[in-house]
Parts: sequence; C-alpha cells; structure tokens
Amino acid sequence: MRDKTYKPKYLTRLEQIPQLSDEERKRLRPVHDEFVFRTNDYYNSLIDWNDPDDPIRRLVIPDVRELDGWGRLDASNEASYKRVPGLEHKYDSVALLLVNDVCGAYCRFCFRKRLFMNGNDEVVRDVSEGIAYIREHPEIAEVLLTGGDPLLVSTRKLGNIIGRLREIDHVEIIRIGSKIPAFNPFRILNDPTLAEIFRRYSLPHKRIYVMAQFNHPRELTPEAIEGLHVLRQAGVIIVNQTPMIAGVNDDPDTLSELFRKCAAVGVPPYYVFQCRPTLGNRIYSVPVERAYEIFETAKMRCSGLAKRARLVMSHETGKIEIAGLTDRHVVFKYHRAADPDLAGRVYIFRRNPRATWFDDYHAVVEASGLENPYGSAINEAGSATGDGGEVAGEQGRLRFPR
Repeated sequence: MRDKTYKPKYLTRLEQIPQLSDEERKRLRPVHDEFVFRTNDYYNSLIDWNDPDDPIRRLVIPDVRELDGWGRLDASNEASYKRVPGLEHKYDSVALLLVNDVCGAYCRFCFRKRLFMNGNDEVVRDVSEGIAYIREHPEIAEVLLTGGDPLLVSTRKLGNIIGRLREIDHVEIIRIGSKIPAFNPFRILNDPTLAEIFRRYSLPHKRIYVMAQFNHPRELTPEAIEGLHVLRQAGVIIVNQTPMIAGVNDDPDTLSELFRKCAAVGVPPYYVFQCRPTLGNRIYSVPVERAYEIFETAKMRCSGLAKRARLVMSHETGKIEIAGLTDRHVVFKYHRAADPDLAGRVYIFRRNPRATWFDDYHAVVEASGLENPYGSAINEAGSATGDGGEVAGEQGRLRFPR
C-alpha cells in the first residue's frame, strides 16, 4: 500500500503513456481527438500492460473501434429533463445536479461523454439556480450530485453545495455519484477536511450516500478499501453500481467476484446497468439477454448480501429492470418512471438476442401492472410547475400500451 500522502499524476495525452508504442499512439490519435482522454499513474499501475485485453486497460485506454459511428451522444435524452441550468428533474422525488465536468479518469464507455466536448453547456459552475429550483419543489426528497465527478470539486465548494442543500427541510438524502474511490482514493485519504464535511452533513436521520463505481474486482486495492473505510467512518453510506462492460466484467466469474468483494468491504451492490448505446460504445455493449444470463449466473455464486443488485437500463422513459427471461420471452419492469402511470408496469416481449437496448424490442406479448395510487397527485404537481406530461423522444412522443 502506498503512503497516504501520495498524489497521483493526471495524464491527458497519449504521449504520457510510456507503455504505448509510437505505432499505437499514432493509431489511437483520431480517437483521442474525438473523445476526451484522461487517466492517472495510480490507476495505470493496475494495468497488466503485457495483456492487450487487460480489463483495466480497456476501461481507460482508447480503442480505434470507438469511431464506428454507432450510438448517439445523449442516448437517454437526459437534456430533455433539464429544468434550469445544471439541473435535471426526471423522477418526481429526485433531482440531479451536474456540478462539474471533470473525472479522475474518463471511462471509455462513458454515457455522458458529451459533457466533455466543446460547446456543451449542461454543466454550470454556479448551481444556485438548481438549488433554488429544489427549494421550490417540496416533492424532491433526494438530490444526486453528479457530473463529471463531484469529489473532484474543491472541498470548500462541495461543502458549500451540500450545506445549502441541508438547509432545505424536504431534502432527506444527498447522493454523490463518484468513481474517485476507484480512480484516485488518495483524494479521500489526503484530505481530512473532506471527511469532516461528510461527518457534519451526513446526519443520523438524513444520510449522505456515495454511489461508488467499481467495475472490476482489481480496482478494490488496499488504498481503495481504506478510502471507503474513511468515508464510512464519516457517516457516509456507500453502495456500488457498475455497467456491464464487454471485456471488463461480462462473465459470471468476474461479476460474482466483484459482488462478493464489494459486500465484504461493506459496499453492497446496488445496480448493474445495461451499457447505454452512446456514441462509440458498440465495443463495450453486451446484448440485453446475454447480460441477463451473465447477471443471474453471477448471483447464483453469491450469498444474499452480495446479490442485492438489480440489472437495469437508464432509458429515456425511466429506469427499466431486466426482470426475467424464458425460452421465448424477455420480461421488463419499470423500476422508476418519468411518467408516474408507468411505474411498476411489466412488459413482456418476444426475445431478440441481438437487442442491446429497450428500443430494440417491438413485439409486445403482454403489458400489465398495478395502478399507481400516487400518479394523479404527481401529475397535478408536475402540471402546476410545467414539469409533468409525456416524455418527448427523438421520434416524437413516446407512448406505451397501458
């Protein structure tokens, strides 16, 4: 284990990666020019450079196949849920604040790579309008800080944002989506002020959650585990979420090991995401039905504490759970829905082994679900603020059988 005072060096140019040959750098230059590149020397030390298919390498080192033109930049149409600069409000009780546009490294499969491109204005430096919006909407009980990675915001600024949110009575839970515990745990270990902020604002009746992202068991190094311990000692609740990424964790052995190791260090699995069809992500995407088989097989090798994750996709219309598979059919269930009337609804489709996203399924066999007793109230609240109604998709309004 390195000394806690160690400060990783951030690397933003291929020329800074000595393990790459001149020929590799030349070949990867067009990818570097299209999609942002960033890593650090701590994280690079986890790579087996003798293995061209090393999973950690695959997470951060560009691949020429990212340029095949597959996918679109905003695959879940997140921008349509923007209410004020820097804030998205998709689900009635949850608001999302985009607090920065920098990460400890940039995942090659990133579903928000548009934020790191010139001309994107979804992230703002001052989130005052977003906090004002949250204050004016008492239905918002949870706020998710994301970006970019909020733990790369200066400690002072992060503390200011969290403190202002804690002044709003109806905000019960503050979530922070971060891969810093994996990419650079020294951000946590080197800054005792960060832990002090969490200790001050993660209250017994209103907790702060860190939604960590460990994609592969090798990321759970001694330094990472110590960083998680520091957060936990400061009163933070930590859970883990990961997309299923081809060549990284798309086999039952690796995924089950990740589940077990996370549970062992007190970071229960939360979500496994279907890789979004974002521009450049074809090589990282696993077909939906194959992902379900891998996921369920991995869970068979775990105890109850390690198998609590749900396999979901963050679709434009909501968070859709991949809930079952038969010889002929695949079952989906709305875990969360932008339209309250879709909440909890189940859709059964004929199988499509090549499907990588919900939109690839067309033959509905059955659709049913309980009536949402809260739907009318939520819709009325949305209508009063101009935030409710149907979801606008690229091809018009998205409608589903009732």
